[in-house]
Amino acid sequence: QALANAPLLQRHKRGEGRREYQFAPTELISSYLFSFVAGEFQSISRNVAGRRMTMLHRETDEGKVARNIDAIFELHGQSIAWMEQYTGIAYPFQKFDFVAIPGFPFNGMEHVGAIQYRATSLFLNAEPPLTEVLGRAQLIAHETAHMWFGNLVTMQWFDDVWTKEVFANFMADKIVNPAFGEVDHQLNFLVNHYPAAYAVDRSEGANPIRQPLANLNQAGSLYGSIIYHKAPIMMRQLELIVGEQGLRDGLAEYLRQFSFGNATWPALIAILDKRTAVDLAAGSQVWVNTAGRPEFQLLATAAGDAPTNRLLQLDPLGLDRVWPQQFEVLQLGADSRQLAAIRADSRELSLPALAGGESPVATVFNANGQGYGLFPATVEQLSQWDRLSPVQKGVALLGVYDNLLAGALDDLPQYYAMLLGIVQQEPDPLLLTLALEQLWYVYEVLLDDAQRGVWKPLTEEALWLTTLAQPDSSRTKLLFRFYAEMASSAEQVQRLYDIWLGTLVVDKLTLEEEDREALSQTLAIRLPAKSDAIIAQQLAGMTNPDRRRRLEFIAPSLSGDEAVRDDFFASLKREQQRQTESWVIDALRKLHHPSRLQQSEKYLLPSLELLQELQVTGDIFFPANWLQASLGNHHSTEAAQTVRRFLAQRPDYNPQLRMKILQAADGVFRAAKIRARATRPADT
Repeated sequence: QALANAPLLQRHKRGEGRREYQFAPTELISSYLFSFVAGEFQSISRNVAGRRMTMLHRETDEGKVARNIDAIFELHGQSIAWMEQYTGIAYPFQKFDFVAIPGFPFNGMEHVGAIQYRATSLFLNAEPPLTEVLGRAQLIAHETAHMWFGNLVTMQWFDDVWTKEVFANFMADKIVNPAFGEVDHQLNFLVNHYPAAYAVDRSEGANPIRQPLANLNQAGSLYGSIIYHKAPIMMRQLELIVGEQGLRDGLAEYLRQFSFGNATWPALIAILDKRTAVDLAAGSQVWVNTAGRPEFQLLATAAGDAPTNRLLQLDPLGLDRVWPQQFEVLQLGADSRQLAAIRADSRELSLPALAGGESPVATVFNANGQGYGLFPATVEQLSQWDRLSPVQKGVALLGVYDNLLAGALDDLPQYYAMLLGIVQQEPDPLLLTLALEQLWYVYEVLLDDAQRGVWKPLTEEALWLTTLAQPDSSRTKLLFRFYAEMASSAEQVQRLYDIWLGTLVVDKLTLEEEDREALSQTLAIRLPAKSDAIIAQQLAGMTNPDRRRRLEFIAPSLSGDEAVRDDFFASLKREQQRQTESWVIDALRKLHHPSRLQQSEKYLLPSLELLQELQVTGDIFFPANWLQASLGNHHSTEAAQTVRRFLAQRPDYNPQLRMKILQAADGVFRAAKIRARATRPADT
């Protein structure tokens, strides 16, 4: 926004709503930016790992700064040291600083010399859940890794933009390992990447990792979960083929050969191909250049007296593709367990039978969490919970959920009951978070009104008691957040209100200004008659000016008055109202809160109609985030039909945006079908 008003930037309008930017020399812009922020941002410098680093920020909570600053600098220092050791290449630039910016539209941006971060991604609240602590470490590692992958070596054209992101994410997963020795990093990789990758790859809008790009003005549409999450899964399969050392040596050669220049993915494949007898180019063609994922189907046949299981790898698009990959299969007998390594490089695979010809009680496919696809899964896997390792538990949760969305599981209440039981007993914070996220989605989106009415008192009481039973403040806060989001009965909402007021104190629950602000928003929605008063009281007690401005902006989306919400949504059609995009996305989520879907369904069509303008005027992630915030909670047949009609009436619609719509609407389509099945008469 500062640049847009600066004399260093000339802005020209061409066509309707289209803009082209002509920037002044980089050093002048940098000088302008730092003079702009000098009066408002505080500066902190440290010597870390033999390097002077400076951080600029404008956080007013001195306690929050003091609590986080050591970790922020240490994580940057650890990331640089790890990358230098892994690649054998010293940090390739003269300067390494970073800036924490309130309301920044991205979690991070890898500018050489001064990485930019969203302030809330670095400054965590007291006693944060483990997922937030890990998330910050991985974000810092990701942006630091970009100094080598993306800045030292840059893609030749945007069809390979994913290469800088896959290496940054893949390296980040490795970098955080030494600093978090207590974490199961195989499980962390699973929960970080698989849900997001599957969400896109199971949709009608699935896109390849490597996508062609005809014009740079469409480059923003290339970004998404496939390049950030499926690509690291592919890289891990590649590492299994060439070996950890082989991949490391190949990447070092790649960085040296193309330093301060441009490279392509085929160029890297050529380097790695020299280190294995496997045809990497053939596997890359399927994994990287085509969309979608395989579906595995289990067939049982008889070979003599012993049963032999055959696992088929199917191409859901009927293109006869095979995704070469390696994974493990766990078969559980009544008192036995058998783990088998599988190399899936053909369409038909044989699974070893359990010793003694015993029939398995449960089979967990992809038991080590390294394979990729829709694997067979049943709720019997969850019934064997205590016999599974942490990674196997995560695989079971993902597999059963995936099969539920695919329509392969019919007993939704049984699955929900098992999820609720897991939430009440699982101590691992990564598994607990995954189970809570699934519990929330099933409860708020997939259960119909009658089913939710049955489960409502049981769910609310179970989550409250489980919150109180947590052994530390971090897990207490994690449980409380989900309890606060799902509690809707008068008694439970009053309890939340008392906690927000401070008249009810919960042991081991630490709430800072941001936590209370989030709770005030929930209460404003749950108590519409008091919404204005709640937000006014929250604003009066806030000390951080940036957070106060944010809450003032989204306040109309929290209003109990539907007309106020309608006016606010209408205001988003003005570009000026969308300047701080992260605030807009927060407000959209409130407008489409699960308790307001009947009222907010009318926003869906105009939201879709605005999408092309958002692509022109917004940042790269804004259209996809706008769609997800608008569509993510909807589940009605009418909402699904709105999306279908919009696309059917526009056969020549922008292909990239059509793809983003189908990705975001996948949950709407599936939820509508699942809910329709639940209400269908039994005899049909």
